Amino acid sequence: MTPGMGLLKMSVGQPAPLGASALSSHCWNFAVYAPDATELVLCLYRPDTEELLGEVPFIGRTGEIWHLAVQGIVEGTLYALKADSPNVPDAGLRFDKERVLIDPYCRRLNRPQIWQERQYVNRSHYALAKGVLEQNHFDWQNSVKPNVAREKTVIYEAHIKGLTMQHPEVPEHLRGTYLGLCHPAIISHLKSLGITTVQLLPVTAFMAEPRLSALKLTNFWGYNPVSFFAPEPRYQYEDAVSEFKTLVRTLHQHGMEVILDVVFNHTAEAGEDGPVLSFRGLANRQYYLFQSHGEIPDYQNYCNFTGCGNTLNVSHPMMQKMVLDALRYWLTEMQVDGFRFDLAVTLGREYKRFNPYAAFFQIIAQDPIIAKAKLIAEPWDVGPFGYHLGQFPAHWSELNDKCRDTFRAFWRGDRGVLPEFATRLLGSRDIFQKHHKPASCSVNYLSYHDGFTLHDLVSYNQKHNWLNGEENRDGHGHNLSYNHGVEGPSSDPAILAARYQHKRNLVATLMLSQGMIHWLGGDELSQTQHGNNNAYCQDNPISWLNWQLDGPANKFLHFVQQMLALRQKFACLQQLSLLDDNYQKHGDKHQVHWYLTDGTEMTEQHWHQADLACCMLEIENTTLGRSLFCVLNGSAKNQPVSLPAKVQQLVFDTALNDGLTPVEPVTQHNWLQAAHSLSVWQ
Repeated sequence: MTPGMGLLKMSVGQPAPLGASALSSHCWNFAVYAPDATELVLCLYRPDTEELLGEVPFIGRTGEIWHLAVQGIVEGTLYALKADSPNVPDAGLRFDKERVLIDPYCRRLNRPQIWQERQYVNRSHYALAKGVLEQNHFDWQNSVKPNVAREKTVIYEAHIKGLTMQHPEVPEHLRGTYLGLCHPAIISHLKSLGITTVQLLPVTAFMAEPRLSALKLTNFWGYNPVSFFAPEPRYQYEDAVSEFKTLVRTLHQHGMEVILDVVFNHTAEAGEDGPVLSFRGLANRQYYLFQSHGEIPDYQNYCNFTGCGNTLNVSHPMMQKMVLDALRYWLTEMQVDGFRFDLAVTLGREYKRFNPYAAFFQIIAQDPIIAKAKLIAEPWDVGPFGYHLGQFPAHWSELNDKCRDTFRAFWRGDRGVLPEFATRLLGSRDIFQKHHKPASCSVNYLSYHDGFTLHDLVSYNQKHNWLNGEENRDGHGHNLSYNHGVEGPSSDPAILAARYQHKRNLVATLMLSQGMIHWLGGDELSQTQHGNNNAYCQDNPISWLNWQLDGPANKFLHFVQQMLALRQKFACLQQLSLLDDNYQKHGDKHQVHWYLTDGTEMTEQHWHQADLACCMLEIENTTLGRSLFCVLNGSAKNQPVSLPAKVQQLVFDTALNDGLTPVEPVTQHNWLQAAHSLSVWQ
């Protein structure tokens, strides 16, 4: 017995569930997957100083699972693991009996995992965050999941810290925390927009890359996981687990869902020269994908389909089990409502190639818990043949970058875009085909965390990522942006007016489009990142939302609120029920008509006119005999328009009154649609 450990009683324990689980108030079972290890050791530490209390060898093994039960552990004790076996990198064995490891199934870490090179090289256990052994009892106060229909979903993408760090009404001690995000001021803002679902950038524990640490930068976004179960301690005030649950409970009580951005494609252990933190030190050959010579794996070369040095082998049964266990844990214990899967093509790679019928997708479809959740795929990765938009199962939704790019190109004034613009506006049915998938498979968006903000999209022609330390080589170069004559900030009233009208056109188009709506948090505030379209390493005001709005920005906020309210008001904007689409029935029937500006119906030959950039769209509710008309003018000239006699009133025009509802009713059948603008009539 090691001094300071107290009286402990060890027994064989059970092989399930994996991780640390409480058998009673002071008795814990530990089960760890380590198939190639010859010895596994449990390390226990003091919760205040992380001083080593002692080490206990695992005494049970069932197949590839090591297990141990320990009686007498005090609540709050910290733990980690050590694994021993021959260290043969050529054979994929990366064992080091002196190096401590995070339990892959750890539910809570005592502190953020921060790269400490000297401590790591010296194999100091202080280089690693530790698991916390505690039972978390939480009162959900009878809150329930909102279960918002896919077609009614409006997602607000937010970063826990970035959203709240500069909000004047959030108390300073809560800014940048889980509790800060559920503060009444934030809730009020989200509800004023009509948000149904909050999508959080990664909240599972992560570590900044050693390269960024050397540059005195950090991985602000959090796409570098060290754990799939433990919430990130950086965002806690005192206890990450209970405070994250408080966040979910509060949003649910206000009718809003919570979706997590999850990263099951790589880990912070990076490539061949990366650190050994957890997975690599326990089951390197099983958890990761490797290059191969024929059928012989080359264990010195990790597959890098993610651009982060390694790729998780989700087709392996145990890695697959870990992912599914993590999804169920967040859906049940943490009560979230769904997931956005980063680089989701990696999840469907079998034998290194994407398979739309992969076992992973089949298992999820049959799982009684996960199948009910909202599932959103980023339908690409950076590996070979990595782009697969439209190829995920019908109960998944997918980020539609073609929708983003087409909306941007049309309102930038690119020629010949109208036919594809019409297709994207009505649900991208060339990709998500009628009779097989609903239009809500398409997640329509204007901007995302990786790319220009909406305000920067109309203010910069080029990316300006110099502060990222990569000589502006990082970030996407194909942005379809337009600065309206000046690169960056401008005080010219004409340029400012053109920029805000450009933004209003994009926002109105997004809200009129068929599909699930995704909104980048901060775009409603005219947030700028000063031209940085890859601010992943900027934990500073570049990424923190600025809540101090000037006059034009405040009017734009009201316009966004108006557009979201318009979408909620008209069911036809959420889900069209067309006569030729039998996938879903939604009561009222709709028809869509396209007209030229003189009121004549468009024919096929009109769609082939490259210079045509102005037309009218009618969405007709044939059941109720009502219609919405949209006049689109993507050209650089004002266009006279002959509206049908049944048109009664102007709802809004992006070129008038800052796009807000007209002060006086407008009922004109001969209308002049301003250049680069759109209007909606009923």
